[in-house]
Amino acid sequence: MDPNGKEAFPAFVKSQSGRGANLRTKMEFTGTQIIKASRAEVWRRLNDPATFQQCLPGCEQYQEGNDGGYDAVIVASVGPIKARFKGTARFSHHEEATGYHIEGSGSGGVAGFGKLGATVRLEDVEGGTSLHYVARAPDGRKAGTDWIPPGGFVANKFLAEFFSRFEKLVSQEADVGSALEPSSE
Repeated sequence: MDPNGKEAFPAFVKSQSGRGANLRTKMEFTGTQIIKASRAEVWRRLNDPATFQQCLPGCEQYQEGNDGGYDAVIVASVGPIKARFKGTARFSHHEEATGYHIEGSGSGGVAGFGKLGATVRLEDVEGGTSLHYVARAPDGRKAGTDWIPPGGFVANKFLAEFFSRFEKLVSQEADVGSALEPSSE
C-alpha cells in the first residue's frame, strides 16, 4: 500500500499470496506513434528486415529463417541480469498498408523467456501516419526469480522503445527525402 492507502502495484500483477507478481499473468498494453511519412512508406519500412534490426533494442542479429519467419539475437537487461535472448519472429494476418500481427518469442537462460504478440494498425492522419499497436505478453520469469521485473513490464518497455526508434528513423528519413526533392515552384 502507498501512503494514500492504494495498492502499490495493480491488482492484476499481485500473486495469490500478495508477494511479488503472479508468474502466469498476461499483460496487455497499447501505444500510438505519429510518423511523419506516408502510410505506404511506413508499411514498406515495417516489412524491411534492415529497419527492424536497426530499431530492435540490443539487436545483434536479425535474419530470415528457413520457415519464412525471422531469427534474432537480442541482448537485454532484465532487472539486474543482462542476458542474450535467442528467438524468432513470425508475421501473419497481413493487410497491405493497413497492418499485421507479429508473434515473437525468445529464451534468455537464467533471465527466463520472452514472448510477445502484437497487432499493428496503420491509419492516415494529417501530416503522416498513425501507427497503433496492441500487445500481450505473459510473465516469462522462472520460479524463484520474483526479484526480476515481470516479463510484461519488460516487454512493454522493449516494444515502446522499438516503436519510438522506428518513428524517429522513418520520420527523419522522410524529412531528409522531402528536403532533397526539387520544389515545384
